[in-house]
Amino acid sequence: MAMASSGGSHAVFVYGSLLADDVVQVLLNRVPQVSPAILNGYHRFSIKGRDYPAILPVENKKVTGRVLTGLSATELDILDMYEDDKYDKRVVDVSLLDASEVLQAYAYVWGNSTDPDLYGEWDFEEFKESKLKDYLERTKNYVKELEDTETSLP
Repeated sequence: MAMASSGGSHAVFVYGSLLADDVVQVLLNRVPQVSPAILNGYHRFSIKGRDYPAILPVENKKVTGRVLTGLSATELDILDMYEDDKYDKRVVDVSLLDASEVLQAYAYVWGNSTDPDLYGEWDFEEFKESKLKDYLERTKNYVKELEDTETSLP
């Protein structure tokens, strides 16, 4: 089984806002290689008051998403910072849809398994239609602030 970080190249399973190439492009300045994938034994929840989802282990459920592969350590750091500190980064086994193989990848899993703000199921199509435009603007601002911080360091 391939490891998440073989040869300085990382793989991350994404299932929320990062399903949109535009968001990935803004964050990483490129869109890495992408493979459709399924994470078994998890459920994708909506979070009250937030546009992005959370995943948690739930028996007999699955989350459809995609794996970004060939990420550098720097790009992984960018994603780590971008993800809310309420997420834990874990190594998970994902099933690739186009290669019928299992790959180990990082996934950002919600830290609080009994969070009362999690409900229902998050829908990417709905996000794309009604929230993506604003979300993209916020992401651009986030990256700009990050760059401003970096350039103002001594």
